[in-house]
Amino acid sequence: MIYLCYAIMVIVPYLLCGINSAIIVTRIKSHEDIRDLGSGNAGLTNTLRTQGKIAALFVLLGDVLKGVLSVIIVRLSFYFLAGVDTTVLSNGLNYVAFVAALAGILGHVFPVYYKFKGGKGILVSVSILMTVEWIPACILLGIFIIIVAITRYVSLGSCAAAILYGPTVLIYGLIVGDPSVYINTVIALLIGALIVYMHRGNIVRLKNGTEKKLGQKA
Repeated sequence: MIYLCYAIMVIVPYLLCGINSAIIVTRIKSHEDIRDLGSGNAGLTNTLRTQGKIAALFVLLGDVLKGVLSVIIVRLSFYFLAGVDTTVLSNGLNYVAFVAALAGILGHVFPVYYKFKGGKGILVSVSILMTVEWIPACILLGIFIIIVAITRYVSLGSCAAAILYGPTVLIYGLIVGDPSVYINTVIALLIGALIVYMHRGNIVRLKNGTEKKLGQKA
C-alpha cells in the first residue's frame, strides 16, 4: 500500500492542480482563452485585469480549493492506506507533503489538459504551502503583501517570496527539529526556482520599467 501512496503523492496533486480555474472561468464568462488576453498568464492577476473582480473571485476560490485538497488527499491516503500520519515530525515523512506541493505546482504550471501551458503558480502555491507548513507560508505571505503594498508590483512580491521560501523552510525546520528538513529545503528551493522562472518575462519588464502595477488594466 505504501507504493500506492507514493503514486498518489505525485499523480493526484499534478492532475488536480492542473485544472485551471482562470481558463475555465474566462471560457464561461467571455468565451475567450485567458492565455490570449492581457499578459497571457492563466492566473488570478490577469483574470482580474481582463475579466473583472467577480471572475477573479471564482479563480481565487478554485485555485485555493484545489491546492488545499491536493495535500489533504495525499495525507489521508498515507493515513488510511498505509497507517502513517505524515504530519507527525517523528515519522520523518513530512517531506511527503512537500513532494505533493511540488507535483501540484508543476500540474498548475504545466497542465496536461491545456497543452502544458498554465499559470505562474502563485495563488495555488500559497494555498498548497499554507496546507503543507503554515508558519513559513505565513511569513512569506507577509513579505509578499508588504512588497506589493509598497511597490504595487505583484510579480516583484511573488519573486521575493519565492526566493526566500527555501531559506525560510530551512530555518523553520531546524528550529522545530524536522528530520526531513534538508529534503524539504531542496524541494522548497526547486519550487522557488520554478516560480521565479515562470516570472522571467515579468523580471524583464521590471528592469525595463514596463511592468504593470496592481490595479492597472491589461
